Amino acid sequence: MRLLTVIGVVALIWLVGLFAFAHRVRELTPADDPARADAIVALTGPSAERVNAAIRLLEQGKGERVLISGVNREVRRQELRELTPGSTKLFNCCVDLGFEAEDTVGNAQEIASWARAKGYTHLIVVTSDYHMPRSLVELRGQLPGVELTPFAVSTPSLDNARWWRAVVSARRMTLEYMKYLTALGREGVRRLTRDRSTVRAVAADADTPEKAPA
Repeated sequence: MRLLTVIGVVALIWLVGLFAFAHRVRELTPADDPARADAIVALTGPSAERVNAAIRLLEQGKGERVLISGVNREVRRQELRELTPGSTKLFNCCVDLGFEAEDTVGNAQEIASWARAKGYTHLIVVTSDYHMPRSLVELRGQLPGVELTPFAVSTPSLDNARWWRAVVSARRMTLEYMKYLTALGREGVRRLTRDRSTVRAVAADADTPEKAPA
C-alpha cells in the first residue's frame, strides 16, 4: 500500500512537471526582439525555419556572425543558402556551418568550441520552442559564464492550449519533457562531481606542508 502511494505521488509530480514544462514552452513564443549579442547560433532541426530565423536576426544586426550547428554532412552550403533567399551576401561572409553535432549534446559542444575560439560571451540561441529548455541546459553546462538569449521558433502543432488532446503534439511534448529531465539530471551530476573535485583539491592544498624558507 505504501509503495502504491509513493508511485502515485511520483506520478502526480511528474504530470504536474509535464504541464509546467508545456506552459513554459508555449510562453517562449512569440519571441521578444532580442538585444544585440556577439553572435547567433542555430540548432538545426526538422524544418528550415530555425535557419531562416537566425539569418533574419543577422540581417537585423543582432550579431556579427551565425553558426548553424548540426548540419548534415551531405548538405552543401549552396543548398542551405537557397533556404534564405535575398541573404546571399551575408551568408557568404558571416555564416559558419558546423557538421560535427549529431544531437543536442553535440550541438552544445560544437557551439561551445566555436564560441570560445571566437571569444564570444553573449549568444542568441535559435531553436524550436519545445527544444529550447533542453538546449539551454546543455549550452549552460558547456559555456558557464556566457550569456544566452533564447529566440524560440514556434511549432504550430503546440500552439493549442489543449496540446495533450492530439497524439502527435502530446507525444512530442512528453518525449521532450523526458529528454529535458535527463539533461537536468546529467548536468546536476556533472556539477556535483565538479564541486567535489574542487573541494578535494582545496583540501589537498591545505594539507600540503609549506616548505621552510631557505
